Parts: sequence; C-alpha cells; structure tokens
Amino acid sequence: MKLKVGERAPVFSSPDQSGEYHQLSEYKGGWLLLYFYPKDNTPGCTAEACSLRDNFSRFQKADIKIVGVSVDPVISHQEFASKYELPFTILSDERHEMVNAYGVWGRRKFMGLMYEGTSRTSFLINPFLRIVKIYEDVDPRDHADEILADIEELKRNIK
Repeated sequence: MKLKVGERAPVFSSPDQSGEYHQLSEYKGGWLLLYFYPKDNTPGCTAEACSLRDNFSRFQKADIKIVGVSVDPVISHQEFASKYELPFTILSDERHEMVNAYGVWGRRKFMGLMYEGTSRTSFLINPFLRIVKIYEDVDPRDHADEILADIEELKRNIK
C-alpha cells in the first residue's frame, strides 16, 4: 500500500528503546517526523540518526518531534540509542505492523542482491495527523536540513 500526501497517518502502538509503548495519538497537536530506516548500527542508518541528533535543537525550535522506526528489537534500539546518544524515540516494529501500514517494507536491492527489508523513507505529519510530505530514498547526511527547510515553508502555508 502506497500512502499519499494528505492522507491520515496510519495509527500505531509500538515499544521504544526503553520498552515503553507509543501511539500516533500522542503526537496530535504537534509536528512529527516519522522516519523509517533499515537497521541499527549500519553506516547509512547511523549517519541519518546522528544527523538528526546533531540537529535536534533545530527540530525542537521548529516544534517537530522525531521518531525513528526499524524492525530491530528493543534491545538493539537500546544499544543504538545509548551508543550514539540519540535524544529521540526509536520504535521497534518486530511484527512489521508499522512498516507494512506505511508501505515501506518490500523487496530491496543492495550490491546486486535482492532481499526483503525496510526502505529509508520519512513522513512529515502535521498537527492534525495528516501526512504532508513523504521523503523516499533519503540521503542520510542531508535529510535533517531538507526537512527543516520544508517545515518552514509548510508552516507559512497554513497560517
């Protein structure tokens, strides 16, 4: 299923790196960057998480919550978040409910090999829990700047 801009974001309830459950409804009233990534501690995923971490104060200033999602288990997320001092929530989707609901799970190709996995995709969700921007095939190093530039434009257009 391919989501589109303007659609209501699919609901979720998943554990974070501490084992605490989070639901989409708790983000109502604020902006949310929901970013999906393939695997903890891989070069691209680490670069993306660290870029978001390094720009975290800018996201806070823009009133955007950040939530990462992968199919790795909670313990992997605990280690990943601790190792890189990630100040935001990372959800574990071991049952593949979120990756399927958001349409980011499927056949991927890496170095000529086909496999099933998560695509590096982000969803910018507005205070009404609607998807306002979808980022596919994200460049992990530039993603934070891209989002922050887009949010300013989006906020200007809703005032």
